[in-house]
Amino acid sequence: MSLESFYREAMEVNTMKDMAKREAAAKALFEKLNKAEMPANFNWAAEIFEGVHVKERGDQMALIWTDLDTDAERKFTYKELAENGNKFLNFVRKNDVQKGDNLYMLTPIVPETWFASLAALKGGMVAVPTATTMTEREIQFRFETYTPDVIVAFEGLTDLVDDALKTANCTPKAKIVLGQKAGWTSYTDIDSESPEAEAAVVGSEDVLFCFFTSGTTGLPKRVGHSATSYPVGHLSTAIVQGLEPGDVHHNLSAPGWAKWAWSSFFAPFNLGATATGFNFTALDVKKYIATIAKYKVNSFCAPPTAWRAFVGLDLTQFDFTAMKYSLSAGEPLNPEVIEQWKKATNTEIRDFYGQTESTCMIGNPPWMEGKMRFGSFGYPSYMYDAILTDDEGNEITTPDEPGHITIRLSRWRALGLFQEYIDDDAKTEAAFQNNLYFTGDKASFDADGYWWFVGRSDDVIKSSDYRVGPFEVESALVEHPAVMEAAVVGSPDPKRYQLVKAFVILGQGYSPSKELALELFKHTINVLAKFKIPRIIEFVDELPKTISGKIRRIELREDEEKKKKEEGAVAHEYFYHQFPELSSKKK
Repeated sequence: MSLESFYREAMEVNTMKDMAKREAAAKALFEKLNKAEMPANFNWAAEIFEGVHVKERGDQMALIWTDLDTDAERKFTYKELAENGNKFLNFVRKNDVQKGDNLYMLTPIVPETWFASLAALKGGMVAVPTATTMTEREIQFRFETYTPDVIVAFEGLTDLVDDALKTANCTPKAKIVLGQKAGWTSYTDIDSESPEAEAAVVGSEDVLFCFFTSGTTGLPKRVGHSATSYPVGHLSTAIVQGLEPGDVHHNLSAPGWAKWAWSSFFAPFNLGATATGFNFTALDVKKYIATIAKYKVNSFCAPPTAWRAFVGLDLTQFDFTAMKYSLSAGEPLNPEVIEQWKKATNTEIRDFYGQTESTCMIGNPPWMEGKMRFGSFGYPSYMYDAILTDDEGNEITTPDEPGHITIRLSRWRALGLFQEYIDDDAKTEAAFQNNLYFTGDKASFDADGYWWFVGRSDDVIKSSDYRVGPFEVESALVEHPAVMEAAVVGSPDPKRYQLVKAFVILGQGYSPSKELALELFKHTINVLAKFKIPRIIEFVDELPKTISGKIRRIELREDEEKKKKEEGAVAHEYFYHQFPELSSKKK
């Protein structure tokens, strides 16, 4: 059975109106796919995007883009999207960019991000999506550890990129700017290239994506996904979302994150749906929802923080008759949010779960509507052999007993799992042990098989839709001359799930004060991406440590949870929102 046949079968599954039959068909599809032998070579862009969708629905809309600040609009059919990807590929090849070279994309939500992604896949380049909120130091770290061969960036970021390239001593083969910049090629120059390009011969296990992701210790890891793990693996995501050919899908996520590749690229394009992208400077929730209604979006995915903001609107003024599916990921949603959205759209917000290292592993597929339990994130995708284990890797079969979310590999290796942490054998081996992949998250399941998220099993902080490694924030803080030592943990928050909180021990000659807290907030703004900035700083005299001197962040987290329940004032604790002078800076 060819891989193309699995995509066609998935499209058939998602068009089934009888949900019981759809579930049975999805299970049968993944049972076959899990046992299938992958071909030696697979080029998704050539074989599926062009070979199936451009060939059979070339005139169908593939991408609808708008800028919410200017109301500019651009639309592309499947054929036009492919042509633009080919033009990009032809241009970089003229600059000696080859298969296996690294393509950094520091771009906002613009059509060119989709073009460059298609070009990378077809040309066998390694796409390195990079958030536009990165600081120079963070960009420099990426360049030093994973050398860029070609960069496409928006004009406002080019100075930072050039400075980072100089410091990292890197000279890419091509630099492409969305706009104009001396020493860079304007993206408009690419338009003269041929709209046809030859596909590279790509091995099924060749790494085609590198995502930098935060870990418990050290600087960000490099998650390597293959030519099959994302293109084929995201059939699990597409089935859980429920997309069918011709559906209009929207995902509130920015390029630079795996979620964008999940839900703004592969899930819709795997099944011949229409992707949408809304660019904005600051999120205007009313205009955003009005745009969802304007484009008659059928399927809408957003993080919990956005859903909470959306239900604060008067939703009766919007036309949601086209809405079929609503989805969320990140952390459990409040039941009242789900109820309010359902009242307005007649759809239930379905939660699902996955990681940068995977595709959708656990979730509430369409056939769960009407049967979901508020707070539960569903049950395992049929692509993944997900189990709960104790610390030693022994399977937990008792309901309501928390354990590690683990993917068993002894029966089959889930196609959506990443290949490796690039150039880091130790971390790869730590994640894959005894024929098991440990996600780093904990959950439980009830007597009826519904899974419930418990939290991280390590110290990574989950804030809104982001993962923040404490080491990076601690390292930034101790660079300040007043800070002798710092420990960073997640503090419970009803809106963002967790806030980044820093416990700071001051050096000799410094005393806790509101002025010093402000100085530290400003310092972190200059060296960290905005989602990593501490939102709470507490000055302390000591930190809990093990006998060997390691900080016991677990003890700090537990104490923080107790303090939040007591809701009492804490000495020498300062909050980001208490400082009006920070409002014009990173929020």
